[in-house]
Amino acid sequence: MTSTAAESASNIGWRRILVERRRPPSIAARPNAYWLVLVTVCIGAFMNQLDASIVTVALPTLQRSFHAGLGSVTWVGLSYLLVLVGLVTGVGRMADMVGRKLLYLYGFIVFIIGSALCALAPSLLALDGFRVLQGVGAAMIQANSVAILVLALPREKLGRGIGIQGAAQALGLALGPTIGGLLIALGGWRLIFFVNVPVGIVGTVMAWFLIPRSRHLQDRVPFDWLGLGLFVPAVAALLSAVSFGNSVGWTSPGIISLFFLAVALGAAFIGRERRTSDPMLDLTLFKRVPFAAGISSGLLSYLVLFGTLFVVPFYLERALHLSPGRSGLMLGVMPIALGITAPIAGRLAEKLGARPLTVAGMAISATMMGALIVAHGSLLFIVAELAVLGVGLGLFTPPNNAAIMGAVPREQSGLASGVLNMTRGMGTAMGLAFTSLVFGLVAGSEHASVALVTRGFEASAAFLGLIALMAMVLAGMRGRTQLNLDPVLSAE
Repeated sequence: MTSTAAESASNIGWRRILVERRRPPSIAARPNAYWLVLVTVCIGAFMNQLDASIVTVALPTLQRSFHAGLGSVTWVGLSYLLVLVGLVTGVGRMADMVGRKLLYLYGFIVFIIGSALCALAPSLLALDGFRVLQGVGAAMIQANSVAILVLALPREKLGRGIGIQGAAQALGLALGPTIGGLLIALGGWRLIFFVNVPVGIVGTVMAWFLIPRSRHLQDRVPFDWLGLGLFVPAVAALLSAVSFGNSVGWTSPGIISLFFLAVALGAAFIGRERRTSDPMLDLTLFKRVPFAAGISSGLLSYLVLFGTLFVVPFYLERALHLSPGRSGLMLGVMPIALGITAPIAGRLAEKLGARPLTVAGMAISATMMGALIVAHGSLLFIVAELAVLGVGLGLFTPPNNAAIMGAVPREQSGLASGVLNMTRGMGTAMGLAFTSLVFGLVAGSEHASVALVTRGFEASAAFLGLIALMAMVLAGMRGRTQLNLDPVLSAE
């Protein structure tokens, strides 16, 4: 074979790899084909949230296995989160040009490889590095999940579909610690990573055969690598500062330097995006009030969710002297209630629009945080309040996500989906860090009295209640519009 023929064959091979394949005609012709897409997306949503929460229960085991300090072990979780949050917006932008199915499919493959390598990691440093690879795969999956639903589901089914996807995420979050504890007991910490391999293979095969290839793609233009190069370290600096501020000290030189670096890089990134003709993040999207209101209120809702998941176990275990297992079971009612409510909220949003449900959801959340301040002496009260809080968050999340996606042109749905998922990661970090700060300032040391722990819990609940009220106000700013989602055109 001549060199020219070899190059031609090589180019054809690369084009095959980098071009989306249509699903089989027998699948596309099915009247319920869009539900098959939803099931596939839910596998990725469940797996990503499960992997985010399953690692937390393994940290003490990892600390013993590698004879490492708590700060070192924390990077097993943080490295994954940093990469996921830093890349998900840029991946969404790239998917709008090269194809959402393409990156979603390869995201599963990268995630599988990263998970297998994590399970085989010989050292803590290697585990951190493989978690970075796993985070890249997770970013490729998460950046495209909601955008694929926008592509595949009919307009009248989209709210319901996003609600079901939200239920899958909540279920993964709720079951993570339980499944993680069981797997560690059965086969050690390596099993919590190995379990992703068979599930990921199933997700990859389903994505190949069931997800339609993309429509409404943007013209391929040079990707904004400089913008990505500014954005990722800005996010990394911000999340590192927020995550370690409590342990290192908010006024320490290291934390102040990280905040300064985040602001400087963030300003440089905004300047770059305003100047370039092909930005990674189209800042004009934030001029759309429904989009800006949805993103900002969504960020605050995740802060409330993860702040509650952080502070309630401290009160249950240190003030009410519950075991960690019983505390975890009680806390699980919140994401379970969220998961049950989310599909119902998605269906209601198709008829009522996003505004009444999102406002009501955050109003209920704020009310329940207030109830936790005044009525936390009874376990029955706490369980009921957490369940209703889950209902409020479940009412808010699917309509808000659907409204965000409906506020942008269809050809930018990948970017919007990436920004949406970035807010979840930011909300996670901010919820843990800021609630920890409030609780620590009031409760004091690890050996604080029951009275101080109770006051810290009450102060944290008050803080999260104010955040929920802010989210409610922002949600009300989106206007009285129905979900503005164009009907799907012949997805293949």
